[in-house]
Amino acid sequence: MNAHQFAAGPQSANSWQYRALNASNPGLDFLSDALIELVAEGHPVLAGSADLQYSNGLNKFASKYPDRYVQFGISEQNMVTAAAGLATTGHMPFVATFASFLGLLCCEQIRMDVAYCAQPVRLVGHHTGISLGFYGTSHHATEDIATMRAIADLTVISPADGPQLAAAIKASANWPQPIYFRISRGREPDVYERGTPFAIGKAIEHMQGEELTIIACGLPVHPALEAARKLNAEGRSVGVIDMATVKPLDREAVLRAAGLSRILMTAEEHNVLGGLGSAVAEVLADEGCGVKLLRHGIYDEYSLIAPPTHLYAHYKLDAAGIEEIARTALAKI
Repeated sequence: MNAHQFAAGPQSANSWQYRALNASNPGLDFLSDALIELVAEGHPVLAGSADLQYSNGLNKFASKYPDRYVQFGISEQNMVTAAAGLATTGHMPFVATFASFLGLLCCEQIRMDVAYCAQPVRLVGHHTGISLGFYGTSHHATEDIATMRAIADLTVISPADGPQLAAAIKASANWPQPIYFRISRGREPDVYERGTPFAIGKAIEHMQGEELTIIACGLPVHPALEAARKLNAEGRSVGVIDMATVKPLDREAVLRAAGLSRILMTAEEHNVLGGLGSAVAEVLADEGCGVKLLRHGIYDEYSLIAPPTHLYAHYKLDAAGIEEIARTALAKI
């Protein structure tokens, strides 16, 4: 059975209906749509997944271009190595699986076959952080930023929503280095409109704050904006920066915020060790900045098992939680 036949196969009334996921998770379309646009522009895109094309939306790409899609099955490490090989032949491979598998299980293949060999593979780790909920701690990806950004010559991008993912994918077309895209599950609310420009390595400064600046990446960007707007409506001065490119980090944006705000706060769906907070701390230490930094995320523990919305509330990564953490920081000024 080829990829097209598999993608268009019959639905079973007794199945989980993975083929209908795109209807309930509209954000899943952005990955395939962006890749389809790149193909239309003449780029030699190939896509692959490890038996998860309905969880990441690549089934749409597979239906459109069955000869450009490879179903690797549950063999994530083999998929990464094969992608590196395909890149040596002039192709532009995009391979996707759960971030917990891609960023950790495939770490050796990403380091040696992709990054060390300087192959421009695009690695898409989806269902990042705690977004897999009750699938369990083994499927949560709260260490992948730390792992991936420690690999030399590997770019790390954590888009806030589907439109930004699509823009980042298009911006990656001529990027020479391999990239690890860290994306959620397609249900996150939009921060950006379709077509909003994206520049790799450049932060997006939504608002400035003289008291506090929240630097976020990925899913926490939207709740950080909600929290900041509420606090600003009360007369506080809170800024928000979307640091979608975690590596190379926009050092200038961090230093501007450090020069303006009395406190910086990072927000990430990741362990506070080794992730965005650590990257920001490194910049501040390198430059000798004395501004206080509060790193907010998963506080060095194995995440619990529950529905994602419950976990976001528990770890204070929803709007109410980020607002609470920000208020605590502001009270210490």
